[in-house]
Amino acid sequence: MSPANVQSHQENAPAGEPSEGTATLAEIARAAGVSAPTVSKVLNGRADVAPGTRTKVEELLLVHGYRRRRGSTTQSQLIDLVFHELDSAWAMEVVRGVENVAREEGLSLVLSESAGRLTPGQTWVDGVLARRPVGVILVLSDLTAAQRAQLTSRSIPYAVVDPAGDPGDDVPSVGTTNWQGGLAATRHLTALGHRRIGVISGPSRMMCSRARVDGYRAALETAGLPIDPALVREGEFQHEAGYTAGLELLRQADRPTAVFAGNDLQALGVYEAARELGLRIPEDLSVVGFDDLPLTRWIGPPLTTVRQPLIEMAETAARLVLDLGRGRQPATTRVDLATNLVVRSSTAAPCR
Repeated sequence: MSPANVQSHQENAPAGEPSEGTATLAEIARAAGVSAPTVSKVLNGRADVAPGTRTKVEELLLVHGYRRRRGSTTQSQLIDLVFHELDSAWAMEVVRGVENVAREEGLSLVLSESAGRLTPGQTWVDGVLARRPVGVILVLSDLTAAQRAQLTSRSIPYAVVDPAGDPGDDVPSVGTTNWQGGLAATRHLTALGHRRIGVISGPSRMMCSRARVDGYRAALETAGLPIDPALVREGEFQHEAGYTAGLELLRQADRPTAVFAGNDLQALGVYEAARELGLRIPEDLSVVGFDDLPLTRWIGPPLTTVRQPLIEMAETAARLVLDLGRGRQPATTRVDLATNLVVRSSTAAPCR
């Protein structure tokens, strides 16, 4: 059925057509003082509705808990995948995981980027409503309460991969054991004999960043080592941030003998900083990353890192939204997959 036919079918629906919510489309229209076709246009993300009318209808949909019946419209065979940034090998691993499931299901992907914002803009939401995908996956992002309500009212399921903040108990999400990963990375370094261990975190606004640093702190405390604020740096999850923070740490008079980087890209920046200062890895400096991107096996020396199962996380999120869209209620909608330390050649006992 074409989108035009879908629209016609909805607009000619009987006034008393029931829904899964507490109000019918006709009742919403009467409360808003508009026609049922106008409410249908709002539901379908059509642009030809006055902003004030759209806002009023959306508020009523939220207040009355309206939810379109599954199967009442033709969905496009798409999964919407939205990133806050889509410019790294990390993102490509997530794309690969969702694509694995989409290929099995005969679906296609729509990729979006929110230009660094952790909440996508309303333009993106409007596009999703118009596309009517089978599900939405957000990566390191979140939705406002109003945006969640818009997707819910259209029966479009969604899930968050590696949520930036606490998504709430009612938001399906797939994460990883970030705290345990930070603990394992730092314990590895203390077991080798390192006593001055620097850490470069990701942005503090991201829950995963804080959890990894908390694991670092816990490992130091367990080893009876002080937490020196001079050894803690914060930056974006990018190579440049690792390079800048690495220079700051390694130029100290009493520099660290090891650095735990918040992700592999930051670790590569630390590699560059060490080379610039004439330090050898691992003879003069041990480095641990986080993610286990494919490239970490081929750099020199190969990077010790915490494996975050990115492909599996993305596959889990994709299957989760598909199950929800088919009316299946999974045992849990909050999933944390295990991390594990992968020891390679970038770590060794300190030489001083």
